Amino acid sequence: MADEQTIAGRYRIEGRLGVGGMSTVHLAFDGRLERYVAVKLLAEHLADDPTFVSRFRREALAAARLVHPNIVQVFDFGFDSGSHQHFIVMEHVAGNSCAELLRDHGHLGVEQTVGIIIQACRGLDYAHRNGVVHRDVKPGNLLVSDQDVVKLADFGIARATDQSSITQVGSVLGTAAYLSPEQARGDEAGPRADLYSLGVVTYQLIAGRLPYEASSLSELALKQQRESPLPLDELVPAAPRALADAVQGALAIDQRDRPEEAMQFAAELRDGVKGIGSPRPQPAGTSVTRLARPATSATRVARSEPPRTAEHGRGGGRVPPPRQVPAGRAPRQSAQARRVEQGTAPERSHSGLRRLMVALVLVGIIAVLVVVAFVIGSSHSNEGLHLRSIAGHDAQVVISEMRSLVHDNTR
Repeated sequence: MADEQTIAGRYRIEGRLGVGGMSTVHLAFDGRLERYVAVKLLAEHLADDPTFVSRFRREALAAARLVHPNIVQVFDFGFDSGSHQHFIVMEHVAGNSCAELLRDHGHLGVEQTVGIIIQACRGLDYAHRNGVVHRDVKPGNLLVSDQDVVKLADFGIARATDQSSITQVGSVLGTAAYLSPEQARGDEAGPRADLYSLGVVTYQLIAGRLPYEASSLSELALKQQRESPLPLDELVPAAPRALADAVQGALAIDQRDRPEEAMQFAAELRDGVKGIGSPRPQPAGTSVTRLARPATSATRVARSEPPRTAEHGRGGGRVPPPRQVPAGRAPRQSAQARRVEQGTAPERSHSGLRRLMVALVLVGIIAVLVVVAFVIGSSHSNEGLHLRSIAGHDAQVVISEMRSLVHDNTR
């Protein structure tokens, strides 16, 4: 296309900004208002589709009513007879799209990504509250200005094209990797379809790869139904677990498991960067195997082992917990416990101690008698014989007393 081509008699084309499957975007100068704009020329074959023409006008009007700092403003639209193309005139955003950032850097930092996505959530929230669903959220439609302001482009175009004859017979519009499962099935796309697509963009910006790698739409749909993507925190160590859970929630197969609105997703991302958040339940029919990783301060308390108490044995083995007593039934006490409760156990203990002392004294006496008997036994006088008889008698008494003590203390 020549550099001096003019669209609608006022937009002078000065260069090409980008090319897509359905359109080409040019930098143009608005000679009437003397400002630079972006002119999107839709594919020529769309001009011959009457269904598209009527829907394009309706959706272009809806997009033009969206005036928000995070949405690319639509200034004008119409049909250029010279090029036989429909066109849309939008504000020109000096900067780069997220697709260009991925191309140049491979991936973005966690905080930078979250900052971009939160701004995109503000734009989506405004559009959804005004009844407009984007339906084609992808890196190429997220523009980051030189002042780091994020703007969503191409509102209304996807819906305008969706019901035209070129997209019927089972085909779907949009970049397949970013389509929500309901869009891939051909169902009606609502606000939560945009959140799914934004979740895919978030995942890709942080990880540098898509959550699902598929070569066809059917393969993508199959993978979405059978598995969950690898959590972000296992791919990127800098990504907190809570942030990974927030992104995983946006990628839920069942749209009811996703955030209810865009600003809820923004809040979860904001908290997730700080490590705040609770894990979302895994959607039914999917499985994710997390790799082992060191516990963080946020999870260490939950994962630490219980402290050793009397419940644990000396060797680290666990002693079985005490048997639970049914409600309404008093626990059975041992005989010793009953004696303690009745006050008799201390008395029995003191009695046994006294008897032990008596036994020790008697043992001492016996030892003395044995020595005396040994001395007397060595004498052969009459007096010695008499003393030996007395000592023998006393020894018999002591032995009898010892037997009685032993018997009393061993009953």
